[in-house]
Amino acid sequence: MSGANDRRIAIAGCPNAGKTSLFNQLTGAKQKVGNWPGQTVEQFSGEFTVADERFEIVDLPGAYGLVAVSAEEAIAATYLAEERPEVVVTVADASNLAGSLHLVAQIAELGLRQVVALNMVDVAERRGIEIDEERLSAALGVEVVRTVARRGVGTADVKSAIARADGRQSPQLVIDYGPVVERHIGRLVEDILARPAVAAVGPARWTALQLLAGDAAMRTRIGALPAGDEVLAAAAADRDGIAAESGFAAEMVLAERRFEWITRLVGAMTGSQEPGLLWSDRMDRVLTHRFFGIPVFLGVMWIVLRVTADVTAPYLDWVDATVSGPMSRWAVGLLGLVGADGGWFESLIVDGVLAGVGAVLVFVPVLFALYLMLALLEDSGYMSRAAAVMDRAMRAVGIPGKAFLPMMVGFGCTVPAIYATRTLDSSRDRLLTGLLTPFMSCGARLPVYILLAAVFYADSKSMVVFAMYLLGIAVAVLIGFLLSKTALREDDPTPFVMVLPEFRLPNTRTVWALVRQRTGSFIKGAGTTILLASIAVWLLLALPVTGDGGFADTEIENSAFGAVSKGVAPVLDPLGFGEWEQSGSLLSGFVAKEVVVSTVAQLYAVDETAAEDAPGFAADLADVGTSFLEAGADTLRALPAVIGLDFIDLEDDTPTALQAAVRTSFEDSSGGRGQLAALGFMVFVLLYTPCMAAVAAFRQEFGTRWMWVSVIGQFAIAWAGAFIVFQGGRLVGLG
Repeated sequence: MSGANDRRIAIAGCPNAGKTSLFNQLTGAKQKVGNWPGQTVEQFSGEFTVADERFEIVDLPGAYGLVAVSAEEAIAATYLAEERPEVVVTVADASNLAGSLHLVAQIAELGLRQVVALNMVDVAERRGIEIDEERLSAALGVEVVRTVARRGVGTADVKSAIARADGRQSPQLVIDYGPVVERHIGRLVEDILARPAVAAVGPARWTALQLLAGDAAMRTRIGALPAGDEVLAAAAADRDGIAAESGFAAEMVLAERRFEWITRLVGAMTGSQEPGLLWSDRMDRVLTHRFFGIPVFLGVMWIVLRVTADVTAPYLDWVDATVSGPMSRWAVGLLGLVGADGGWFESLIVDGVLAGVGAVLVFVPVLFALYLMLALLEDSGYMSRAAAVMDRAMRAVGIPGKAFLPMMVGFGCTVPAIYATRTLDSSRDRLLTGLLTPFMSCGARLPVYILLAAVFYADSKSMVVFAMYLLGIAVAVLIGFLLSKTALREDDPTPFVMVLPEFRLPNTRTVWALVRQRTGSFIKGAGTTILLASIAVWLLLALPVTGDGGFADTEIENSAFGAVSKGVAPVLDPLGFGEWEQSGSLLSGFVAKEVVVSTVAQLYAVDETAAEDAPGFAADLADVGTSFLEAGADTLRALPAVIGLDFIDLEDDTPTALQAAVRTSFEDSSGGRGQLAALGFMVFVLLYTPCMAAVAAFRQEFGTRWMWVSVIGQFAIAWAGAFIVFQGGRLVGLG
């Protein structure tokens, strides 16, 4: 933990400038994650030491400037203005210097001590761009350090520059905005200085610039101060005066003059030669092509899901065998040592905790592979290109192009995807994207697909899983089209603006950090939310409501869980899965989709290992290690199958006891059409409410009324989708 005497450092930068890479290099493993006060946006902070002095550094959200147009930019601007850190490290993209200097200039106008990390100089050099960092440093009044953050180049120099800047006076940058604007700035500065409470907010010139630019956060802050209303009225008058004299809105005049200043500065600081076409540019000709881009995207997603569903299968089987075999036997043995075996407590541990959480942990290899593939795509820069490719298609149906990125986040988890809608520019776009994001198939749904596809579609399970992802996208597009033409009609579309990062090889350290964080969050969820849900399901299964049984000694059908599930079952009967066990698993899935599998495991609990055949602890431990190595070898042998080279059949056609029970249940509930019923079940899981956490996030972002619209609408769409699959399939003789 950071101490009270730590020096506070902030790291800022435009999106895709390499800010987070530099933050990771500076802090190493000494990082912590929380939320900004009053915000759901994550806050990353860490610490490092220079010359025996410890610095605390905060990674600010990406921002193009300090006049906020999104929640992330508002956080960055508010932190810099109110907290005034000792030093700000501003990361500038050397290959796009003009775009980065807009933020650098605004921070310099704020009068903060600043170190500019001129990042990605290797990319700039490949593009033939030469930058005179010494002249740039003199013009800005700050130290400029050349870095390649992804490889750690220049990190030590940045630390030394921070130590030199700490405690040093930093001149406030003054840009000449022209006679008209300067006259109004001077008038407003006088009004600010005449009111001490307002003058204490920050440098008077910077405060005036923010008010003239129409910064909402600054207006709110000034309005809450004594005599603040008078300053706001003066600012409004000056804004109108600038517009009347120049013919343009004040914020446009300020931005234009600042960019003119930046253009002159960049022209004086850089030189270039005619560069050849970079390999990244050649790749972009295909990846962002208006016709080829979408097929490439679908091909990439197909490879992702083949790796996720097929290559990880050996490790999935290993975890399953370990949890249901040795771990269960060890748990019973430990309970026997303390005299707690044979009763309700053993049932709670084995049938509740292990059967529930263990059934979810079985799918950790699957989710690890999914998060790994997504992290590789993100760090390579492909995700931004996919967003650019999809913009044209999404715009055609009324969905903003920027919505693609939150929707892609939804493939990992719906909750951060809903929060990611804050990056969109209008409230209409944020709401529309929030309503569509839950239809993206999050990682928690994947275990359900894998289980049912392995049982009913063993020869084409990858295709079935891929179809679920495509169906989610198709439903989102259809709903988005309908909403954009009715309740959420778009009158003035917001243009799609995004700076594409350099297409590059993924950085091992960055990818591992992303995978570790996301997989760790899932495992943590399995140990908390899913654990509590599994215990709750076990308790409902243990409570008798009919029959002669007692607590933890009753038929499942006679339990409280069975009674509730039977009440819901008739609603789902037309969908082909009206058995109370199936209804119960869907009810528990409202807590979290992972719980669907854990509930199925509890309801269809089967002892697959006879007690008398159980080996000893040493034999179990040796078998776990041996089978782990065998799973690794099988995984390597399965990799060629991703591109269609099936050299060897690694499938084990022998179903587990759980898979056999699931097959029997779906065959019975559907009148012998188990494949159709299972497909309808997967469609229902895909389309109905993701989880309680997603509902809570949606309510926080968009309010209670729209939350209910989302929840009820998703259930209705899920029911209709499963009905069409099952009943439509019956009509044409499928299943």
